[in-house]
Amino acid sequence: MYKHILIPTDGSEIAEKAVQAGIDFARDAGAKVTWFTAVPEYPLPSEIDMMNRRATSLEQHNEDSREKAEKILAGPAQLSRAAGIACDTDYTQSNHPYEAIIAAAQRHGCDLIFMASHGRKLLPALFFGSETRDVLTHSRIPTLVYR
Repeated sequence: MYKHILIPTDGSEIAEKAVQAGIDFARDAGAKVTWFTAVPEYPLPSEIDMMNRRATSLEQHNEDSREKAEKILAGPAQLSRAAGIACDTDYTQSNHPYEAIIAAAQRHGCDLIFMASHGRKLLPALFFGSETRDVLTHSRIPTLVYR
């Protein structure tokens, strides 16, 4: 059925609960997994930050982003390999994670996105947004939501 599944995670408790479910689903489907995370883009330093020498360089931001992504993705990759599932990891810098998730699924040729949902309702959903809702709204790739 599905051959290549993208499983995005941000390292949160909710996302981590979906990790094992995603592994189980991939194993049952006989599918390969690509673990994915999006980390924030480089914020342009303010004049005050520059004057106080608190600005982070682009190079340092890129290194910090890589380290953060590797930390988030290491556990899921290790768990899936231990379960005998072929997997890759990928990350990108984006302030719009839903766009990065869809782009990663397309880039890797995934035929399913398997992702967690925080299940926010009404005002919290309006305030915090919902990456899952945005993926469901904008992606043409089938998306399975784990709650």
